[in-house]
Amino acid sequence: MPNIQLNTHPNIHFSTKIKTSMMELAISAISGELLSRFMSFLIKKHTSLASLEEKLERLQQLILRVHTVVEESEGRYITNSQMLVKLGMLVDAMYQGYYVLDTFKYNPYEEMTTQEQVSNSYALSCLARLNKRIRAASCATGINSSVNHDLEAVMRNLESIVANITEFVILLGGCNQMPKRPYDSYLYIDTFMFSRPVEKQKIINFLLKDNSSNGAPVVLPVIGAYHVGKKSLVGYACNDSLVRSHFYSVLHFNSDSFQKVDHETFLSVRTLVIVEFISDVDDSEWLNFYSAISRMGTGSKVIIISRLEEIARFGTVKPIQLRRLSHAEFMYLFKVLAFGGTDPENHPQMASIGMEIAKMLQGLLLSGNVLADILRKNQNVQFWLHILKRFRNSVEHNLFLFGEHPKQLVERNRPTDITMFVSPSAAPLHLIPPRGDSSFHNKELSKVTFGDLLQGSSTIVPKGEFQILAWQSRIPPFTKFLATCIEEKYCCSFPENKKRRWSCVK
Repeated sequence: MPNIQLNTHPNIHFSTKIKTSMMELAISAISGELLSRFMSFLIKKHTSLASLEEKLERLQQLILRVHTVVEESEGRYITNSQMLVKLGMLVDAMYQGYYVLDTFKYNPYEEMTTQEQVSNSYALSCLARLNKRIRAASCATGINSSVNHDLEAVMRNLESIVANITEFVILLGGCNQMPKRPYDSYLYIDTFMFSRPVEKQKIINFLLKDNSSNGAPVVLPVIGAYHVGKKSLVGYACNDSLVRSHFYSVLHFNSDSFQKVDHETFLSVRTLVIVEFISDVDDSEWLNFYSAISRMGTGSKVIIISRLEEIARFGTVKPIQLRRLSHAEFMYLFKVLAFGGTDPENHPQMASIGMEIAKMLQGLLLSGNVLADILRKNQNVQFWLHILKRFRNSVEHNLFLFGEHPKQLVERNRPTDITMFVSPSAAPLHLIPPRGDSSFHNKELSKVTFGDLLQGSSTIVPKGEFQILAWQSRIPPFTKFLATCIEEKYCCSFPENKKRRWSCVK
């Protein structure tokens, strides 16, 4: 049988070589183009970062100048109403500046899952890696451009304020100094009335103003939402040395005790009366009380505290409306409370985690105080991350059960679910908002505190219904915030519509 030899046509080899060469040239061209784009981006990025650093340095200098003036203002008696308006502008601009500065300093904390970590360990092709980096960097630039707008706006505002601050500083120098510096703003922030400098000055001015010609006591309503620090503000203002020496005595009443007073209760001396209303009262009851306090000496004053707008009708002067802390104020407060005397710049990862916790709190002042106290005592990244996860799980659980954040539930005086702080498999545990002073005195206070539940340090949680100490204020009148926890077994049914409402059957 003859040998058959297959000859490959030389044109086929030549065509294959051409295709291979063209492929190599194409890959080389694409790689070169991507590399060129990436290098151009890096140069542009480096230039923009240098410019950003200069802006942040300038922002920090502006904040420092404004903060210096604000701190000096809080050590003076300011009686001029227009100066108080200006002080309010300084305070708002200062905290907004701190918020924007921290936003740039501390990137949002991102946890990497095990799957992502393994995935990132695989070698990707050179072109894919390069293209991915360019897309990611471009995305980051877009985010920075969005935040950069806030930076520019805050800087313009601070520049304008600093340029016109000279007159305020000169007038401030003519105001009398307080006998004692109110605080060291960094180390002892939890022992003074944070923010509220304008409201504090207004209360002090009201108390020291001479109204002897009016005869009857002047009444100032202090109205504010749930747990915004109304009693703490009034207590802090009344603790001023001039105020203490101005009045012969200070009397405290609540919704129950004010109805039991008679004309013999009050002496004919200059007296300060503070009344807290947790519910509305009849006009006739107030008139009887006001008639009794009219026996007090000339220059006596009355402050009524309530979260009910209706109570303001009993005032004889314009009420002080105590708003909630702004987002920027709350973020700054939480940061300083959580770090105490530690510099956050030395712990950027903890600072980032702290910002995430503060954002999740959405301005819950009482919970913020408790969490910050826990974090300050345990300044460890893993512990802070542990607290973040626990609080996040609790928030998500409340959103699942009730369709609302705990903040909304608290504001509407509804119970919040804190089961996730104990154990996901535990019987449902609800935190019931306070139902008035009298409801607590008949119950024994549990050794478990709200802080113990938050950090999971309590291994044994009481059964059934029990009362806990939620928080105790660090400043006069050292108010104790008590709450009731109820463990109950129930099933919750939800309607099929998107907006969840809860109905529970024990």
